[in-house]
Amino acid sequence: MSTTGVARDHVTHLLERYRALAIDALLADVPSGGPHYLYDLVSEYPRRWGKGLRAALCLAACRAFGGTPSVGLNAAVTVELFHNAFLIHDDIQDESEQRRGAQTLHGEYGVGVALNVGNMTNLLALQRLAANRRALGSGIAWRLFDETQLMLRHSLEGQAIEVGWIRDNVCDLDADDYFRMCLKKTSWYTCIYPCRTGIIVATGQHDAVDVLDRYGWYLGAAFQIQDDALNLVGDFARYGKEIAGDLWEGKRTLILIDFLRRCTADERDRTVAFLSRSRAQRTAAEVRWLHGRLLAYDCVESARRSARELAAAAWREGQQALGPAAAETEDGRFLLGLPEYVVERSR
Repeated sequence: MSTTGVARDHVTHLLERYRALAIDALLADVPSGGPHYLYDLVSEYPRRWGKGLRAALCLAACRAFGGTPSVGLNAAVTVELFHNAFLIHDDIQDESEQRRGAQTLHGEYGVGVALNVGNMTNLLALQRLAANRRALGSGIAWRLFDETQLMLRHSLEGQAIEVGWIRDNVCDLDADDYFRMCLKKTSWYTCIYPCRTGIIVATGQHDAVDVLDRYGWYLGAAFQIQDDALNLVGDFARYGKEIAGDLWEGKRTLILIDFLRRCTADERDRTVAFLSRSRAQRTAAEVRWLHGRLLAYDCVESARRSARELAAAAWREGQQALGPAAAETEDGRFLLGLPEYVVERSR
């Protein structure tokens, strides 16, 4: 697997093109007026810069399997709406301070306002799902609804696993635990669900919906590990989120799990004690110490090696799923270029 400069440019170009299509359609459909602190804030996160990865995966999968952007657009907008609702609610649960280069919604407007905006964003996504009945027929609309409830179940279960680890200060985890959580929390809604819905609207067939599942699983895991790495060594101006925020929040990343497995007994005791406290009780000095230990043990680069292996596996699975003809199309090349792109990205 190797992404040349031309291939990277191709991935970047389609990401930008598909993001613009989906976000423009999303913003055009947000109601105007209404109560203060509602519809105007639904548009807040979508208007900030972002990769548009999920919408692009949906549209690319749709086109690669014979559909058109107009057929896949409603599904892509649905994906983006659910994504932005997840971001709002995740930021509250994680007590995050930054999102896409600016203050989080709950940080600026309060938890009550942000929760309500997240709920409205989910409602708009459900309305988009309902609109498929008129546009695509009852059969396809029901399949999309079925896929959505499956995605939501996996995502919420994955979130429950992660917040449970933090709440109960679980520290005896291994890589397999992380990957199981990652499959549910990240891969399903970031990669598998967009691909499945794109295929459904393109083909109308249920038996072909899972052909990109393994590609999506590996791609989502590689994406998440790179995100974990950028949280520790990224440039805030490009990354757009609080550097070392995962440490402040007590996230059990593959990087932290690796450190807890290899560090000294004294370092482990100090880290477990740090993780047992709430974010408000943690200090900047403690975060700096743990940050330094993770780098000293080369845990970030070790995790990135895992991400590159997962990206290579995603590329192989994508090639097999697409076949020679689809792999050479504009969207096939995009799907096959994404694995290396996500592990080389700087934001």
